[in-house]
Amino acid sequence: MMTVTIKDVARAAKVAPSTVSRVISDSPRISERTKEKVREAMQELGYHPNFNARSLANQSTKTIGVVMPNSANKTFQNPFFPEVIRGISTKAHQLEYGLYLSTGQSEEEIFEEVQHMVQGKRVDGIILLYSKADDQVMKYLHEQDFPFTVIGRPYDETLQNVTYVNNDNFKAAKTVTEYLLLLGHKRIAFIGGNLENVVTIDHMEGYHRALKNAGMEPNNDFIVFHEELQEGGQEAVIDLMSLNERPTAMIVADDIMTFGVMRMLSEMEIHVPDDISIISFNNVMISELSAPPMTTVDINIYSLGYEAANLLIDKILHPGAEAKKMLIPHKLMKRETCRRIASAQRAASEKSV
Repeated sequence: MMTVTIKDVARAAKVAPSTVSRVISDSPRISERTKEKVREAMQELGYHPNFNARSLANQSTKTIGVVMPNSANKTFQNPFFPEVIRGISTKAHQLEYGLYLSTGQSEEEIFEEVQHMVQGKRVDGIILLYSKADDQVMKYLHEQDFPFTVIGRPYDETLQNVTYVNNDNFKAAKTVTEYLLLLGHKRIAFIGGNLENVVTIDHMEGYHRALKNAGMEPNNDFIVFHEELQEGGQEAVIDLMSLNERPTAMIVADDIMTFGVMRMLSEMEIHVPDDISIISFNNVMISELSAPPMTTVDINIYSLGYEAANLLIDKILHPGAEAKKMLIPHKLMKRETCRRIASAQRAASEKSV
């Protein structure tokens, strides 16, 4: 792909290259009319100013771009993201790389920001902190053959050669569902996050598989999706608890959502784990602080970040290398939100199955 230069822009706008440089630095010596003409030419040609003139002889910026899911302000409410960034920054610091965080609030803003990072050579590589179905950012980075790694797995099977770090989310969800089945639960609800996210899709498939293996059909009334924050958890509880047949156990996508779930249950005077068992994912640092302390799956958030940075820097330094896929182990943290279903409760729940 040919890189568009200042000279190309100058030719298209019928001005001198020095004028284009001045427009880029927003010099007051250039009239608004000329600025407009030059900016139009830049846009038409897809020219992005290179802010690192020092990367002349293919020198690196020693910077990694970190792209968060849209709406960065909500993202930071979830301790998953600061913890994953802590893992990334530890590895980056060891090899003297800096971080450049995306701040876009909408998908469009993020996509534009990524284009600027790539075309303006602001970063040497990019880490996507999420993976969702039909993601234009991932497609774009793949097309540009720009070094990037993903936390999660690419949804699109056609995107070959993508390096990623992930947990076995299918297996984790299958295990927690089996654990609840072994405790005698038959009415197990699933509160998933955003259905666009690949992690939600994998969790749901694991949940389905465990029920089917136990000879049970998943009940669609027991499956709800919400954004992974406290309010989503609260809404999910209202949906589930207004059913004639309430679930006796819940699998919740995310610890922060579980706080919302437990707060709402406590307002309804439904006791955990006596009336209902709850199991969650992520094991963020505050998950032990719930009352009672949360049973959850530790997915090693810090390691996800650390290894993503490790694989990305390796890719930056060895551009021709094969894509790598790494699975980070997970572990069930048994605390106090699950219990064996009492026989009277089980008899009632079996009668209604």
